[in-house]
Parts: sequence; C-alpha cells; structure tokens
Amino acid sequence: MTSRVYVLAQFKPKSGKEAELFEVLKALEPDSYREEGCIQYTLTRQIDHPSASRTEYPIVFNEIWQDAKSWSAHGRRKQIQHFFETQVQAETGLVEDAIVTAYTDEGHDYDAPIFD
Repeated sequence: MTSRVYVLAQFKPKSGKEAELFEVLKALEPDSYREEGCIQYTLTRQIDHPSASRTEYPIVFNEIWQDAKSWSAHGRRKQIQHFFETQVQAETGLVEDAIVTAYTDEGHDYDAPIFD
C-alpha cells in the first residue's frame, strides 16, 4: 500500500496578473524540491489544446509527496505560509482564488480482506 499524496494547487490570478503570479510561484520550486519527502513539485500553466477544456485556474502546482506528514510539513514552512498570507489572503495579493486538493492512488478498501 502506498502512502503517497498527490496534490493539485490551482490558482486563479487577478485580472492581468497571470505572468507576475507565475513568476512568484516559480520561485517556490527550488526550496520545495529540497524538502524531505518531496518527489515532485512542478509549476505548470494552462495551454490551449483541442483535447483540453480551459478553466479559470490557469496556474497549477502538480505535487507528489512521500506521505501526508511530508506534505503537512511543507505547508508549515515560512515561505509557503508567507505566500498564502501575502498573495492569497491579502487584498493586495496577486491571487483571486486558490483551490488545493489532495489525492491518493489507492482505491477504497484496496487491501481489505475478502470474506466468503
């Protein structure tokens, strides 16, 4: 059974602030990759493609953490807390809205015993 946590942190920038927000978020990558338990921490931006639909959240961190404890520690880092305080929560921030979701790659009751 895996303990990995897959995270999508999606950001909707304020009008005209997409490029600036992308650069602010990009600066978070190097230190995050150095954290214990970080497997992937990649910032991406939405592109136009005939096989994809567009959303109002054009900037997304695609994260993979070794376990929930590692991801929780990431959220407690001063750099991450500062970003959310100054860019998401503050009126003067670059982010209009953010959605952070966590996933597992295990099905429900994946390793449950089978009884006849």
